[in-house]
Amino acid sequence: MTTVDPAQNAATRYAALAALFDSATERHLLQRGLTSGWQVLEVGGGGGSIAAWLGDRVGPAGRAVVTDIDTQFLERRTLPNVEVLCHDITRDPLPAGAFDLIHTRLVLIHLPERDDVLRRLVAALKPGGWLVCEEFDGASMPPDPSNVPGEVRLKTLDAMARLNEANGGVRRYGRLLFGRFRDLGLVERGAEGHILVALPGSDLAALFQASYEKRRDAMVSAGYITGDEFDRDLARMKAPDFMMPSPVMWSAWGRRQ
Repeated sequence: MTTVDPAQNAATRYAALAALFDSATERHLLQRGLTSGWQVLEVGGGGGSIAAWLGDRVGPAGRAVVTDIDTQFLERRTLPNVEVLCHDITRDPLPAGAFDLIHTRLVLIHLPERDDVLRRLVAALKPGGWLVCEEFDGASMPPDPSNVPGEVRLKTLDAMARLNEANGGVRRYGRLLFGRFRDLGLVERGAEGHILVALPGSDLAALFQASYEKRRDAMVSAGYITGDEFDRDLARMKAPDFMMPSPVMWSAWGRRQ
């Protein structure tokens, strides 16, 4: 067993996610027309960076609600004009037809009930309201050392994918979002994919490492990787020539009729 401080691990992951993806998230939300006075919901607020930004954008005339099953990091932040709720999106109710905009990022990919959750989110939109979801697709463009000299495919990456799938996750769910939005009847749909490259010491490398460390014992216990293989992979990530592409981050949007 390894000793990982869960709070420090989460703080590392949240800081890396904000540095890597917040600017693109903000752009997508602004392009949907987000403005003062809107009623907005973020599901799975994590470290609270987007929640804080939403509260500032909608202002006192609006309402920003952020939910998570663990709100400790949200409660540690100063979030003016933001209501923080401890809420399980798979079973706790949402008000019907209440929000001008709902956003999630890296939530659905982990939930076996993901398609039902999407239906519930659409029902919580006002007529004309926007749903914006951002999820990884880790299957469509994996690292390929045979085609790109210098790319690394870590055994830990494959072990974590196996663990997530065993727990009901879908590696390519981000790529499926656009089709799901179409099936749910959303209009003015669109989607965009974004890829980054992890280099030693980068925010992306920090995100990978913290994500791996969080799941190390579960991966080893399941027999997907040995402790020695895990340690070699983490050492490989610090080598000067290390490089590995991220999963594709798909952002999808659509409007309720």
